[in-house]
Amino acid sequence: MTTPPDLRCRDLDTVIILAKSPQPGRVKTRLTPDFSPSEAAALAAAAIRDTLAAARATGARTVLAWDGPPTRWLPDDVPVHPQRGKGLDERLDHAFRDALADHGDQPTLLVGMDTPQVGADDLLADWHGADAVLGLCEDGGYWAIGLRRYQPGLFVGVPMSTTHTGEAQLERLVSQGLSVHLLPMQRDVDEPADAAAAVALAPETRFAKTFRRLVATPCDPTLMFDIALTRGGVHLEWASPVEGRPAHRQPLDVASWLTMSGVDELIVSRCSGPVIDVGCGPGRFVEALSARGLPALGIDVSGASIVQTRARGGSALLRDVFQPIPGEGRWQTLLLADGNVGIGGDPLLLLHRCGQLLSPEGWALVEVDPDERVDLRTEVTLTGPWGRRSLPIPWAKVGATALLRYAAQAGLLAVEDWRVDGRAFVTLRQAA
Repeated sequence: MTTPPDLRCRDLDTVIILAKSPQPGRVKTRLTPDFSPSEAAALAAAAIRDTLAAARATGARTVLAWDGPPTRWLPDDVPVHPQRGKGLDERLDHAFRDALADHGDQPTLLVGMDTPQVGADDLLADWHGADAVLGLCEDGGYWAIGLRRYQPGLFVGVPMSTTHTGEAQLERLVSQGLSVHLLPMQRDVDEPADAAAAVALAPETRFAKTFRRLVATPCDPTLMFDIALTRGGVHLEWASPVEGRPAHRQPLDVASWLTMSGVDELIVSRCSGPVIDVGCGPGRFVEALSARGLPALGIDVSGASIVQTRARGGSALLRDVFQPIPGEGRWQTLLLADGNVGIGGDPLLLLHRCGQLLSPEGWALVEVDPDERVDLRTEVTLTGPWGRRSLPIPWAKVGATALLRYAAQAGLLAVEDWRVDGRAFVTLRQAA
């Protein structure tokens, strides 16, 4: 958005940027899981640098109200004041007080780090002679607030980070006898869709370039699984076994992982504790087993899976099956449901690992491909929002015939081959 020259605030003296040090896990956490914590931090850093560039381009004095350790790219000529106060309301109050303490009352605009699409012209918008300006956000907050002079009582007690923060702040300013001019509304970058919107509005910003670079970079597959479990919209692409043919693409069906089916209940009825569920997903089996009084543990490489399993009251560990597992050699039942026999793309290696986890009297319940002739080693790619793709995942599709062969090589004995409602299973025990 560009402000016409005749509507610019020509006497803007100071721009305060309220920002937090872009450390992974501390900033832009609502951009996850679409972006990893380190990627979200990179986007936050880009947003701060865009906002710094816009503020300095106004010609006004620029001040940083900073939370956290400094970063190497902060400009040497921009004063940095540590944020003070318990809540955001107190921090805003102190930011104005600190910036103007030795400078005197001058028209001062405070802007956050969440609107990288805002340019110098937006910051120079005319105040129309008002005592204060307020830039509201679409989510109910506000992206900027300006004062001609500091006075106490303008911030403390205003509820922050709510859908009515902007309205409450406006009421507070008016109640203190200030005339207020509203700046054009902006959209905060909180969620991934907000980030994409900011990119569309200002495609040449550092933020936009960082966003496009990250989207174009293949990500860890666990990130895509987290997205699928959190809000869906993820697809599987199976590499074609025939060179030159396009990959087979299908939605990643997470709905079937969330609720127990009749077949799932049958699986649970065949379990004896303690049970380990390899690739537990959101924990439907762990929850059902625990409800029956059976000790059960789920393991998965997806953080969202672990969070959701624990939210159901189940026990779960963020763990690859090939990493050390509690109770190795003492699990009575091991579950490989939902096609998880394909984990790692090497069924023989996986079954050998399962044998290490099971007790001498234990058994594994393995779901196999309904086509008993299938024996395919391939790669799977996950695609998600904004066209982002995962790194390829080695995977396998195994029918009953191939599984029996692999099981024998891994020292496991097939004792049952059963089917129900279009799903196929093999029960394996430790060979004598």
